[in-house]
Amino acid sequence: MYLSNMAYDEYLAERIDQILISRKVEFLVKKMMGGLCYMMDDKILCGIIKDQLMARIGLKGYEEALKVEGVNIMNFTGRSMKGYIFIEMDAIDTDVQLEYWIERCLTFNPLAKSSKKGKKS
Repeated sequence: MYLSNMAYDEYLAERIDQILISRKVEFLVKKMMGGLCYMMDDKILCGIIKDQLMARIGLKGYEEALKVEGVNIMNFTGRSMKGYIFIEMDAIDTDVQLEYWIERCLTFNPLAKSSKKGKKS
C-alpha cells in the first residue's frame, strides 16, 4: 500500500494530478498540514491528509455534501472548518467519484478567499 511511511496517499495524489492536468488547470502542490495541498490562484483547492481527500467546496451545498456516505466535517484543529470536507477513500474509489469532488473544488475556487497572507491587490 502507498501509505507505508507517507503522510498522504501517493496514488490519490497521482489521480488528482491526472484530473487537473487533463483539464489544463494551473496548480501548485505544497506539503502542508501533514499532507499535500493543491493550490490554484493562491488558494487551497483540495488536499490529501493521510488517506482522505480534503475538499474545499464552500458553503453552498456544504450541508448536502455531508449527507453523502464517506463525507465528513473537516475537523483538523479541534473545530470544524465550514466549507471544507474530508472524503474517505471508499467515497472516491472510482474516477467518476473523484472527478465529481474535484469539479466541486474547481467550481468554488474563483469564489474562495486567497490563502496567501499579506497579498495586496
